[in-house]
Amino acid sequence: MSSPTKFSVIESRFAKLRSNKLFESFVIFVIVFSALVIGAKTYDIPDSVSNAVAVLDWFITGFFLVEICIRFLGEEQKTRFFRSGWNIFDTIIVMVSVIPIDDSELAIVGRLIRIFRVLRMVSIIPELRMLLNSLLKAMPQLGYVVLLMFIIFYIYAAVGSTFFATINEDLWGDITLSLLTLFRVMTFEDWTDVMYETMKVYPFSWAYYITFIFFTAFAFLNMIIGIVVNVMEQEHRSMVEEGLENEGQELAAIKAELAEIKGMLNTLVNQPSK
Repeated sequence: MSSPTKFSVIESRFAKLRSNKLFESFVIFVIVFSALVIGAKTYDIPDSVSNAVAVLDWFITGFFLVEICIRFLGEEQKTRFFRSGWNIFDTIIVMVSVIPIDDSELAIVGRLIRIFRVLRMVSIIPELRMLLNSLLKAMPQLGYVVLLMFIIFYIYAAVGSTFFATINEDLWGDITLSLLTLFRVMTFEDWTDVMYETMKVYPFSWAYYITFIFFTAFAFLNMIIGIVVNVMEQEHRSMVEEGLENEGQELAAIKAELAEIKGMLNTLVNQPSK
């Protein structure tokens, strides 16, 4: 009976450490520092500094390995740890980072994995997870907006290629070039130069550009923003409701314990003295 008790004590300590705000802040600091170390490798630095950066990188990898172990050991139900996609992502990133492949043909894979360690910031900060989950949940609705936007793009590209190809072959020579030109217009990258060039031949071609910008840069962009904001509000509401539900369960458990203690006290008080 002593062994399970000791393990449960260790498990509770790891759980407290995992949920400690100071520990979470330190993990975030290490992730940011890891990003800075990765950025330092892209510069032309002396060999001594390069060796120091390599040592720091291994220390960071070792810390992430310890942090993953703490989070795993602090989980009351170990199988539930791997039900979270973020936990699986963190574990894969850390485990691959431990493999010494810097001097092999897979060195570029090791560098990419270390770059992706910055994404662990999302798994640590709940607000970032909410943003990413909202974006993923909004994808099905955004797909229809993107499809409609592509249809508008294609129609305008076909019209532009038909009328403006003789004016500028580089911009309107075929449907592909027309799509790239329209993307330039939508992002307002010197779009007036493109418009003034066609207006020399077609004076009313400004209507072509104005209507296209209205549909894409204003109407569709606002639709996308509205969908994402709506999904974010739903995700935030569900997180609040989940938090309230967990608090309610904790309060119910506390009330049950208090009622049990009260009953025991009543029993002791009402027990006849000998």
